[in-house]
Amino acid sequence: MDAGGSPQEPAVEARGVGKRYRRGRALSDCSFRVPAGRVCGLVGPNGAGKTTLLAIAANLLEPSDGTLTVFGAAPESAEAGRRTAFLAQEKPLFRRFTVAETLRLGRELNPGWDQRAAENIVRSGNVPMEAKIGTLSGGQRTRVAFALAFGKRPDLLLLDEPMSDLDPLVRHELMGTLMAEAAEHGTTVLMSSHMLSELENICDFLLVISSGGLRMAGDVDELRNAHVMLHGARGDESRTGAPAELDGHTVVECRTSGRQITALIRPGGPVTGQWQVDSPNLEELLLAYLRSPDAPPLVTPEAQVPGQAQGTGGVRAVAA
Repeated sequence: MDAGGSPQEPAVEARGVGKRYRRGRALSDCSFRVPAGRVCGLVGPNGAGKTTLLAIAANLLEPSDGTLTVFGAAPESAEAGRRTAFLAQEKPLFRRFTVAETLRLGRELNPGWDQRAAENIVRSGNVPMEAKIGTLSGGQRTRVAFALAFGKRPDLLLLDEPMSDLDPLVRHELMGTLMAEAAEHGTTVLMSSHMLSELENICDFLLVISSGGLRMAGDVDELRNAHVMLHGARGDESRTGAPAELDGHTVVECRTSGRQITALIRPGGPVTGQWQVDSPNLEELLLAYLRSPDAPPLVTPEAQVPGQAQGTGGVRAVAA
C-alpha cells in the first residue's frame, strides 16, 4: 500500500449509507467494512441496491444518508479517485477507437499507468491492437475494459457484473486473469455477481444485500462456520415452521418437501434430535438468506464498523 493509507485502513467503510430515488429507497442504513486486500463478492437480487452501492464508492452517485470512504478518503477526493477503478456492466468504450488508442487514452488519463500490464491482458486474448472497439466480440471488449481497469493499477477495483454477457469459457479465462492480477498486486476487489456457484472459488469476503439492506457480511469461512445445514424427517405435521427442537437456535430457513425437512441454522448450542448435520456450501448459504428476508442478518466482527450502532434499518450485527 502506498502513502495514501495505513495497512489497517479498510478499503471501503460505510456508515449508515442510504440512497433515495423518486421511486423509493435503493439502500437503507448500510454499515460495513471491507478490509484491504480482500476479494469481496457483492450479492443480491436485481434491484437490491448493488449497483447503487458500487456507484457511490466510485463517486458516480452521492448517498442520501450516511457516509462512505475509500481507504479513509471521500470518494470524490483526488486520493480516492487515484486509487479506485470502476468497471460498469455496460463497459463503455469508444467504438471508433482502436485497441491501441484506447490504451493510450488510459495512459494519458492515469499518472500511474502500467502499459505492460494492460497490453499483456489484451494480447493474452489475441485481441489485435489495431482493431477498432466496435468490431470486437463481447469477450474481446470485456478484455479491453479489464486492461483499462488494471492498467490504472488501482488499490480498489469495483466490478459491476463484469462477465454476465460472456460464455463460460471466456468468463473462466478472464476470471483467472482477474484473480492473478489481484493476487500479484494486492488489489482489493469488490465485485457484484449473480453467479453464486462461481463465487466459492473466487471470493474470501462477502456482502449480501436484499431490499436495500445488508443481510450478511464478513469473511467467507467465518460465515460458513457460523451455520450448519440440517436434514431430517418431518415430525409433528400439525406444527408450522421449524421443529420444536430448533427453538434454541437461530433458524435462517426451514423448508419441507414431503416427509423431509431441511433447515439452515446458526447453532445456539448442541443440536438435538435425529438430524443429519452438514456444513453448507456458499451457494446454499447465500440462497437461504436471500429467500428469508425476515431471518436475523449476520455481520461478523471483521465487517463491523467500530463505534457504529448495528441493528437498525435492516442492518443488524450478530457475532458469529
